[in-house]
Amino acid sequence: MTHEFELPDVGEGVAEGEIVSWLVETGDTVEEDQPVAEVETDKAVVEVPSPVDGAVAERRAEEGEMVPVGNVIIVFDTDGDGTETATKTDETETESTEEASEQASESGRVFAAPSARRLARELGVDIGAVSGSGPGGRVSTTDVREHAEDGDSGAEAESAIQPADETDASTTEAAATESAVSPANEQADREGTLAAPATRKLAEEQEIDIDAVPTEEERDGEPFVTPEQVRAYAERQQAAQAADTRAVQTEQEREERVPYRGIRRTIGQQMEHSKFTAPHVTHHDEVDVTELVETREDLKEAAEERGVSLTYMPFVMKAVVAGLKEHPYLNASLDESAEEIVLKNYYNIGVAVATDAGLMVPVVDNVDRKGMLQLSSEMNELVAKARERSITREEMQGGTFTITNFGAVGGEYATPIINHPESAILGLGEIKEKPRVVDGEVVPRKVMTLSLSIDHRTIDGAVAGAFTNTVKRYLNNPSLLLL
Repeated sequence: MTHEFELPDVGEGVAEGEIVSWLVETGDTVEEDQPVAEVETDKAVVEVPSPVDGAVAERRAEEGEMVPVGNVIIVFDTDGDGTETATKTDETETESTEEASEQASESGRVFAAPSARRLARELGVDIGAVSGSGPGGRVSTTDVREHAEDGDSGAEAESAIQPADETDASTTEAAATESAVSPANEQADREGTLAAPATRKLAEEQEIDIDAVPTEEERDGEPFVTPEQVRAYAERQQAAQAADTRAVQTEQEREERVPYRGIRRTIGQQMEHSKFTAPHVTHHDEVDVTELVETREDLKEAAEERGVSLTYMPFVMKAVVAGLKEHPYLNASLDESAEEIVLKNYYNIGVAVATDAGLMVPVVDNVDRKGMLQLSSEMNELVAKARERSITREEMQGGTFTITNFGAVGGEYATPIINHPESAILGLGEIKEKPRVVDGEVVPRKVMTLSLSIDHRTIDGAVAGAFTNTVKRYLNNPSLLLL
């Protein structure tokens, strides 16, 4: 008995996911709840568990393929070790491939993974001519490579045969050279062509003159064009155009295209919505954190003895909460539909984290109720999960204010974008030693820069300045945090 497993809804509002990697191979034995694949949505990367005990009979999606929620991605054999299912698959492979080819011809589609299509374009292979070995005749990257290698071998073998008539050989060689150099010029010149309605529709979709498609087939003495010939001609045209484009580019001008999807796209959409919704104003300032540096150094060893790595962030979070309590409009959001400003009496602080997938913002709840070590422990755990891309959607929701530390990469000032629907975000610059006047003398001090962006619809510049002054007071004298 087999069980077809559909890609589940791994997050609210998620319509599709990318198969990042398979964790099992065909024939592997799996247990219920065992992860079988890593899937990236526009929220996070999640592991998809097996719903049954059994064996992997078939994988129906390639790594890198975008799969709609509800599509079957893997088939399990729940009766045994998958041998019987694999045997049945082998017996029907030819039949399935032929059926898929026939369906592809009728619909004008080729069933192939995106990675296979990209490879075919790179190798100059007609994807429509590749025989798919996958389920339902799906073309894989392996199929494309084998087809390309077979084509090269065939070309070498053909060129090794010397025709008896030297004139014919020269003519053949010249024709082959012309075709290879300029496939776009390979076209017919007819006044009429026979073709099925579906073929004509395909030619229209590809913006191709069907009378220009080469064919040696005839029906009732008239030239007859098939869908495969239309697709092959279209791909040759596209390949020729791409070659022409590449020819005028230098190595330095060539581009690499990276898919804009998943988490990266979600981050971009969020930033765009925030920037075009809230009028941003950024307030910059500096704070002497010499005592903070000394205090953290004094407590660092004690924290390590308790298994906690103490950074400056918990001190900043506590100082921010002190500022938010004095200036509540920075701990608020604007309900535009109700035309109300929502002042929040809880303090959930988000900390922006740079990851390979982009900027993520884990949220530490109820910062005002937690001590330094607890804040450090929770924050470090969330940051690690974000970088490992194992953080859940819930752990990045519910924030009331966000802190971003661009000083970690050496920056001093920035204009951070507010994490909508919050009303403000504080950016931390690098702590540097700078000259300051203390008791009438110029001395070196540890100085950190602050960049506070606010939603000017609900927060005035004076309020932003007052909030920053409060935060500075606590960072300048960290002993005040004990109060």
